[in-house]
Amino acid sequence: MANNIAELYRESAEKFGTQPAFFSKDEKKKYIPTTFKEIYEMGLSLGEALIDLGVQARDKVGVIADHRLEWVISDAGVLMTGAANVPRGTDVTESEMEYILNHSEAKILFIENDKVLEKFNKIKSKTSVKTLIMMDSKAKGESGIIKLYDLIEKGKKLRESGSKKVEARISEIKPDDILTLIYTSGTTGQPKGVMLMHSNAMHQLIDVSPLMESGPTDRFLSILPVWHIFERAFMYVAIYSGSATYFTNVRDMRDDFGKAKPTFMGSAPRLWESIYLGIYNRLNDPKQTPTIRKKIFDTAYFFSKNYHAAVRFLLGNEIDLMGRNPIESLLHGIKSIIVIILTFIPYLILDAVVLSKIRLATGGHLRATCSGGGALQSHVDAFFNDIGIKVLEGYGMTETSPVISVRTFKHLIMGSVGVVAPKSELQIRDFAGKVLAHVKLDGTIEGTRGAKGIVYIRGPQVMKGYFKNPEATNKAIKDGWMDTGDLGMINFKDTLTLTGRAKDTVVLLGGENVEPVPIENKLSESPFVSQVMVIGQDQKNLGAIIVPDFAKLKLWGKDNMVTETDENALVTNQKVLDLFKKEIKSLNSSANGFKSFEQVSPFFLITKPFEVGDEMTNLMKLKRHVINEKYKDQIKKAYS
Repeated sequence: MANNIAELYRESAEKFGTQPAFFSKDEKKKYIPTTFKEIYEMGLSLGEALIDLGVQARDKVGVIADHRLEWVISDAGVLMTGAANVPRGTDVTESEMEYILNHSEAKILFIENDKVLEKFNKIKSKTSVKTLIMMDSKAKGESGIIKLYDLIEKGKKLRESGSKKVEARISEIKPDDILTLIYTSGTTGQPKGVMLMHSNAMHQLIDVSPLMESGPTDRFLSILPVWHIFERAFMYVAIYSGSATYFTNVRDMRDDFGKAKPTFMGSAPRLWESIYLGIYNRLNDPKQTPTIRKKIFDTAYFFSKNYHAAVRFLLGNEIDLMGRNPIESLLHGIKSIIVIILTFIPYLILDAVVLSKIRLATGGHLRATCSGGGALQSHVDAFFNDIGIKVLEGYGMTETSPVISVRTFKHLIMGSVGVVAPKSELQIRDFAGKVLAHVKLDGTIEGTRGAKGIVYIRGPQVMKGYFKNPEATNKAIKDGWMDTGDLGMINFKDTLTLTGRAKDTVVLLGGENVEPVPIENKLSESPFVSQVMVIGQDQKNLGAIIVPDFAKLKLWGKDNMVTETDENALVTNQKVLDLFKKEIKSLNSSANGFKSFEQVSPFFLITKPFEVGDEMTNLMKLKRHVINEKYKDQIKKAYS
């Protein structure tokens, strides 16, 4: 049994040998396989060459690239030296790249292509990087840059001459050695380096991945950024279980569903929302779907929805947030049996004729999709589960490697994020720290089901800490308990239901983590903004709630033919709204260092200031969950 991820590559090669591990595309977009044995051997050769370059055990090696075969090879090679990789995607900003490389003390950097090289060259003199390794074999590069495959060949020759240093390094890896250093956004705007250990990843494989029930005959479709721990964990699960991984992208995904015929895929909520909207728009467009076909679909969905709902209830997989009494459950059970009897035959026929065609668009073999990185909207969740595409929604953080809880095939309860991961404890605490509910190691629950509070987790998945940041580490982890910053409850089906966030970080529908404070600080530079709170949890894009500086706004109004002086009238005046739209666009722009997903789109103005004891703490910090709840109707309207 492998004890670390470096040994995992070896173990998978021994178990699965010439079986395809990864499929990447050639110039004609034809999938080309690479076997488990080939991945391991290239990793060994690369590791040998990296040791020859001077990489020491527990060094930090930078990797700026998106998911591709060479990322996997680089991962294997770096880990086999006993070092840790520091990954980031190609969309990294120059300032982020500079900070991450310097803070991690990386001396060697893998880069994907010429575009990343161009970005790096702008900050090269400000870093301590000494060696660049280019992944793209077709890149022009420049003098002094080492090509990845040249380095692999060098390592191969070293090994042929008798060098076996990499095996010695692998044998010396300890469970608490750092596997990877992943930088996430911090409250000050500077990223924090999350130290994940080999033991963290092995827990996810040995104890959590069996819940997926994947094996050597499964095919995984990879579309998410592999530097994110969610997709990376998915990649390791495929290696562990002997499954094949097919790389794809948004542009080719539709075709690749047909080529790969995946049985599993990891996905962010936005992917399934976009697929849902595509289906919905097609069905509701008379030019694409004649009325008769639309009615046939509606009928098929009606029977499928009611049949699945009845089956879910009888299997004990219907969410219960309030605690149904036995009589209510009995009546609901009788009703469910009647519904199954009435809908079974129409469901079978219409599923075969209509709904199976929709499933065919995903390749026709998709056993389930694992959704993470943000909450999946309930109507999207219900739609896909009801047409026969199972959604195993999970919950976690970079700091928890990532899985805290996940739905399983046996306990697929919509409205929840599933059962707590094995060998883990979870507590729901109120804001004063009182434990409201406790999921113990054996899965039993103490306390009050349905009580809402902050989610805390303790277990083998919790990170080692934040790199060179003991203050942030001690704030996040106390006595082994990680404060997730999320609000939730243990429902009456003994699974976890999330209800919001106590923490500042906003997670968008696409899985992007956005720290709102830097954006709020920038928007507050406007003379017309008194207070602002960024919103957008589980939405496509960011929004904002703004309290105007009415004194300055009224002065501006006099000069711009705005006659209203009543504050309630001002916050809906079109000229005023145009002014704030212009201010937001100017301040919250790419020119000021904000990425596209960090830019505010919908917003609305309010008249009541945020006040201490109501919307703010004594330290003048925003109570985001209070504000979100107070203005939930206006937020819903802003995003409609």
